[in-house]
Amino acid sequence: MAPPARDLSSDLRQHHGVETPEHVDVRFELAGVGSRLAAALLDVILISLIGICIRLVFGFVIDLDVPAVSKWVTALLVLLSFILSWGYFVLFEALNGGRTPGKQALGIRVVMDTGRPVTFGAAVIRNLTKPWAILLAPLLVGMVSMFIDRSNKRLGDMAAGTIVVRDHPTVWSIGAEPVAAEVAEPIETGPPELTEEEFRLLDRFLSRVNELAPEVRNRIAANLAQRFEGRIPRRTQDTQGYLAEVFNAEQRKRRSRFAVRAQPGAAGRTTVTGERFLARKREAWETFRKVALRMEASGVGALAPREIPGFAAQYREVAADLARARTYQVDPRVIEYLERVVSAGHNALYRARGKARTPVHWYILRDFPAAVVQSAPYVLVAFLLFAVPAAAGYAILRERPSLAEEVMPGVMISRAEQAAERQAEGRGYAQQGEYARPRVAAMIITNNIQVSFLAFVGGLTGGLLTAWVLLSNGLSLGFAFGLFRNYGALSYLTTFVAGHGVLELTAIFISAGAGFRMAKGLIAPGDRARKDALVMEGRIAVRMIGAVVTLLAIAGTIEGLLSTSDAPAAVKYGVSAATVVLLVLYLANGYRELRAPSP
Repeated sequence: MAPPARDLSSDLRQHHGVETPEHVDVRFELAGVGSRLAAALLDVILISLIGICIRLVFGFVIDLDVPAVSKWVTALLVLLSFILSWGYFVLFEALNGGRTPGKQALGIRVVMDTGRPVTFGAAVIRNLTKPWAILLAPLLVGMVSMFIDRSNKRLGDMAAGTIVVRDHPTVWSIGAEPVAAEVAEPIETGPPELTEEEFRLLDRFLSRVNELAPEVRNRIAANLAQRFEGRIPRRTQDTQGYLAEVFNAEQRKRRSRFAVRAQPGAAGRTTVTGERFLARKREAWETFRKVALRMEASGVGALAPREIPGFAAQYREVAADLARARTYQVDPRVIEYLERVVSAGHNALYRARGKARTPVHWYILRDFPAAVVQSAPYVLVAFLLFAVPAAAGYAILRERPSLAEEVMPGVMISRAEQAAERQAEGRGYAQQGEYARPRVAAMIITNNIQVSFLAFVGGLTGGLLTAWVLLSNGLSLGFAFGLFRNYGALSYLTTFVAGHGVLELTAIFISAGAGFRMAKGLIAPGDRARKDALVMEGRIAVRMIGAVVTLLAIAGTIEGLLSTSDAPAAVKYGVSAATVVLLVLYLANGYRELRAPSP
C-alpha cells in the first residue's frame, strides 16, 4: 500500500534544511504565522490564569493581617509576577524541549537552526523582545520579518539562531504491509514496464479519480490508456479498469527481483525502484518512527539505557536510507516521510546526548563576569554615553536654576524644596516604613531589570534605542543632582543613592554594552554573514545579561531595605564602599576565567 497521495505541486508548506552530523540533508517543516500566534494566545491566557491564582492565594494570606508575614508575602507576589511575565517562555522553552504549553498544544517547538535542541541562552535572547510591543512594536516587525525571512524568523529568532518547527515529525504512516494474498502472488513477473514518471502519474490519477469531474476523468483516462496500449495489451473495454490492472501489475513487478532497471545512458549502473526499496525497508522505518515519536514526547527516559545505542544505530541506518531514497529517485512522498522520520530521530537522539549540567554558581561567579570583561570596550562606550549627559545636565541646572521648572517633574522639585525640612526631622530621601521595605525592594529589583532589558533589546534597533536610554537617563540624573545642589541638599540625595548606586549604574552600563554588541552584529558583521555575527554576538551578550541580573538583585535589595531606611549615613556610605570592593572582585574573577587555558 502506497502512502496517501496528495498533490505535491500545491504543497505550500515551508521547510528549513540542515545537514546532520551523518552528512544527510534533513528538512524541518516550519511552523506558520497562524500556528505561532495561536500558541502565543494560549500561553497568554494560561499566564493570566496563573497570575489570577497567585493573587488569590496571596490575597488570602495578606487578609490574615499578620504584618510580619504580609510584608514578605507582598514582596514575593511582586517577584513571582515578574518571573511569570519574563520567565514563563524562557523556562518552558529551555527545560521542556522548546515547547511552552501553547506550543505543545499546537504541535510546534523551538529548535536551533542547526536542528539541535534550543539552548538556555538562545531561549533568553529570543524571548527578551516579546514584552516591548508598545516601544518596539515587535509583533508587527516580527510578523513582517517572518514573512520576509525564508525560515519564518522574527528578530528574536535571528538573534538567537532559532527556528520554530512542527513538533510532530509525521501525521501519517507509510502504510501497512501488503496483505497475505498479495504476498502469496508470484513475484517472478519480469522487469517493470513503466518509467518512474509514468508510474507516479498513474498512481496520482487513480488516487484522485473520484475527485475529478467526469469529463476530465474520462479524457485523462483515455490519454493514459492510449499511451500504454502499445506496450501492455488491453483485455477489457473499461478504460479505468484497464488502468487499474496496469497499475497493479506494475506494482508486483516493482517488488520482484527483476526490479533492477538499468539507468539510461549509464552502462553498468543500476537503480532499485521505489516499490522494492519500500517493501524491504517498510517495517524497520515504521518501528523506528514509533520509538522516535515516543522519545520526542517523553525524552530519553522512554528507553532503557541499554536500548539507547541500538536506537542510535537505527537512526544512522534510517538516515542512510534517506540518502539512498534520493539516489534511487523514489516517490517524493516516501522521501518526505523519511525526512520526517529522520528529523524525529535527530531531535530525540541529540536531546539525549546532553552534557552534564554545569553548576549554576559557575555561571554566576565566573562565566557571566568573564563576558563583561571580554566586552569592556562596549561597556566603556555605554558609560561615556551616560556620564557625559549626566555632567552636562548637572552643569546646565547649576548655571540656569530656573530651567528646572521646564525639565524636571513636579514631584522632584517638591522633594528638593522639602529636603531641608525632612533632614531636620531626621527623615531620608524616599524613606519607607519597616513593613513597606520588602515590597519596595522587590519593585525596585524588577523595575531596574526591565530598564536594563530595554537597553539590551535596543541593540536590535542598531543601538539607537540603547543610546537613547543612556542619554535620557544620564541627563535626568544630572538634572536631579543639579536641582538638589541648588537647594543645598546634595548630600540628602547622595546619601540615598550611595548604597545601591555603584552596582545599579554598573549593571545599566553592562546591559547597554550587551545591546551594543548586538548592534555590532547587525551593522558591522565583518567577514561573517550578518545572521551569523548576530548569533555570535548574542551568545556573549546574553551572558552579560546574566551578570546584570545578578548585580541588580543585590542593588535592589540594598536600595529597598537599606537606602529607604533611616540607617545612619555612615552605614550607607560604608555599604557603598563594600559594593565597590565586591564589584572589583567580581570582575577580577571574570578576568581570571577569561585568561584561564581552555580544557
